Amino acid sequence: MNRDLARLQPYPFEKLAELKAQVTPPANMPHIAFSIGEPKHTSPAFVVKTLTDNLNALSNYPTTKGIPEIREAIAHWCTARFHLAANTLTADSHVLPVNGTREAIFAFTQAAVERKEGALVISPNPFYQIYEGAAYLSGAEPYYLSCLSEHGFIPDYDAVPAKVWEHCQILFLCSPSNPTGAVTDFDTLKKLIALADKYDFIIASDECYSEIYLDEAHPPVGLLEACARLGRHDYDKCVVMHSLSKRSNLPGLRSGFIAGDAKLIGPFLEYRTYHGCSMPVQHQIASVAAWQDEAHVKDNRDQYREKFARVIEILAPVMDVQQPEASFYLWAKTPIADDLFAQKLFAEQNMTVLPGSYLSREVDGCVPGAGYVRMALVATLEECIEGAQRIRRFVEGL
Repeated sequence: MNRDLARLQPYPFEKLAELKAQVTPPANMPHIAFSIGEPKHTSPAFVVKTLTDNLNALSNYPTTKGIPEIREAIAHWCTARFHLAANTLTADSHVLPVNGTREAIFAFTQAAVERKEGALVISPNPFYQIYEGAAYLSGAEPYYLSCLSEHGFIPDYDAVPAKVWEHCQILFLCSPSNPTGAVTDFDTLKKLIALADKYDFIIASDECYSEIYLDEAHPPVGLLEACARLGRHDYDKCVVMHSLSKRSNLPGLRSGFIAGDAKLIGPFLEYRTYHGCSMPVQHQIASVAAWQDEAHVKDNRDQYREKFARVIEILAPVMDVQQPEASFYLWAKTPIADDLFAQKLFAEQNMTVLPGSYLSREVDGCVPGAGYVRMALVATLEECIEGAQRIRRFVEGL
């Protein structure tokens, strides 16, 4: 077997299951999960109907490139959402449908990394663990940039040594961030694009939380939008990944896209024809309906805003917790070690949160996620309120 498989670390939820297995929660309290970022809002009825109305497409092999309609819907959505110049992001050359951002992140890394001595894939820390696994299995080494509160949970890119940039092949961004909800601003994106030009690396921006933001007047800036503002209409060295899982409450559809530099998308398409990961046609047709509608997305944001407001109101008197710019996560500081906090909370309140240290790697003696827990406000409003009340009782009893 590939020897790099041995370098993969247990997934955060495997560690969490082991942590919880050491204690027994109260049987008289129903379990509430703030741990996994799986949207629980109702999937849009019109998307479900479109899917079921097209089940006859099961008789067709899907093509790797996808039907023209989905690529056109994605190109149109990107152009409108990120204020791109007309006809610069084309359905034919700049867009590919993928089976969710996880699949795209992993596969793109395998296709993009040139296997050579010292190859680096740079990742935020804490981070979505696929960045690390994709780096290892591509033959590269992950290089972690700590996301600390003093920098607004955005890496201090100015502190990265030139030698690291020289060996960088892919820089992963996650904006809005999982787990902190921090958004990378335009000035930072401009700086990173200049670094990509200077040192010749790819910027891959994971933007699957981009449509869950709390200020309706200020949606998060995207990497393609930054390119457009800079007159970089070929999106050179830049790709983005998006998904319907969070935006449209469709995690089971496994539908997303990668878009950007045609010089990268073309070879990636060739890779994917061998990879065998084309999206089922009926899922593509349903995805077209989702990308063409914004009303359900606005309603989705409204629901999250209410949950954030109610949960923070309950927790703020007892915990250091701030409303994020975007995403559906609260990144809350813990009064005791984060893993102990999660374990005792489960044992006493039958509540599950994810320790921040499980999403981090130690760098220079620091584990940047330590002392935090990630709370995913994906349950119903009632469950989120009840969960927040349980956490408050638990903290008050420490």
